[in-house]
Amino acid sequence: MTFGEQPAYLRVAGDLRKKIVDGSLPPHTRLPSQARIREEYGVSDTVALEARKVLMAEGLVEGRSGSGTYVRERPVPRRVSRSGYRPSGGATPFRQEQADASVRGTWESSSEQAEAGAVIADRLAIQAGERVMRTRYLFREGGEPMMLSTSWEPLAVTGRTPVMLPEEGPLGGMGVAERMRAIDVIVDNVTEEVGARPGLAEELHLLGGVPGHVVLVIQRTYFASGRPVETADVVIPADRYRVAYHLPVK
Repeated sequence: MTFGEQPAYLRVAGDLRKKIVDGSLPPHTRLPSQARIREEYGVSDTVALEARKVLMAEGLVEGRSGSGTYVRERPVPRRVSRSGYRPSGGATPFRQEQADASVRGTWESSSEQAEAGAVIADRLAIQAGERVMRTRYLFREGGEPMMLSTSWEPLAVTGRTPVMLPEEGPLGGMGVAERMRAIDVIVDNVTEEVGARPGLAEELHLLGGVPGHVVLVIQRTYFASGRPVETADVVIPADRYRVAYHLPVK
């Protein structure tokens, strides 16, 4: 193979991908069988199988038990708006994660005390094993799961205060900045790092994805005078949503 030449399975996958994108193979159409791919492209069974695996990993096709492999419906990506924390009142968890005021959504949550692992401890600038409040969220838009979030707050900050449980008490269901302000902790900075990875099985189960689907992961951390007071992982299905940032100019 000369420099720059694609392996055979990628060339086959690329041609099939083009047919899916341009509509030659529309949604719900059965993908050519392995034998047909082998004959049409003059490749081995191994190459044909690997090409199908590539398309499946990209989320373009899906296997149906006992029936074959079919082209998936391609959703039109919707937007998840991000604009950092909003210090004014009424910043609910959904609004905190989706800043577009025109979007309406709901959420489910559960909180429990846990010990901070090494990664979370580093993000919160605490010692591994210190106690944190871990809260898991499932956000829905129009009844459809749209994102997951897991947040961690050091109990050294919120423990034995009215805001120890993010979804209970007088400020239950409000955003991080508003809850922290109630205990004289003033959030003055927030950072977000965006990455992508294959979704975990439990994430895709909740979000309605299939194995191999890619998710966007936003690692967000709130700071008060340089001290991390909350960190979270926000997980969004990459095939259905795009993340748009609206950043103020100062």
